[in-house]
Amino acid sequence: MPNSTSLPLNDPRCALIVIDVQNDFIPGGNLAVAGGDEIVPLINRLAPRFRNVIIAQDWHPAGHASFASSHPGRQPFDTVQLAYGTQVLWPDHCLQGSHGAQLHADLQLPHARLVIRKGCNPQIDSYSAFVEADRQTPTGLAGYLRECGIDTVYLVGLALDYCVAWSALDARAAGFNTVLIPDACRAIDLDGSLKRAMAQMETAGVQFMEAKDLMNL
Repeated sequence: MPNSTSLPLNDPRCALIVIDVQNDFIPGGNLAVAGGDEIVPLINRLAPRFRNVIIAQDWHPAGHASFASSHPGRQPFDTVQLAYGTQVLWPDHCLQGSHGAQLHADLQLPHARLVIRKGCNPQIDSYSAFVEADRQTPTGLAGYLRECGIDTVYLVGLALDYCVAWSALDARAAGFNTVLIPDACRAIDLDGSLKRAMAQMETAGVQFMEAKDLMNL
């Protein structure tokens, strides 16, 4: 498999995956990521350089098991044990069909080939665009990429230390060349989660490249 940086971004084997750039993760949203809106112009500059663009979108039913409101007496950012392990509890966010679940209005990705919605199972969270939080249920994204002959993915979006990092780790586990673009992401950084996520990605072989460097290729 070629090194990802040896391929031009518009090579049909490359794809840009834009993760969860949705209103509820933007300042003012129910689960806002600081500076989340700042990445939108950069993504809009990057995306036209890729032939293949894929969007991942959080898409929760009401009463989702990952919501603190579904667990009486619990508060957002508490943890509970669910059937698949420890789950961080979140404020209600990205409810199916809601304004909060919509993509940021300024995001310009008209040539995106696929929107993959995750977190739809009311009993299982899904940070990753590849595998749900039970670590057993695939979303189908890996199969789609392989069917399209894509072997190299670049990741941007929100939040770096959760949905983006989990997606990057699962992309590597599935055998894809994986590049994280840190300046086109923002993190929650809950109790050191950003440092842990960056270390895990580095160990897994995820590459890191700044958007400004990619746009000079």
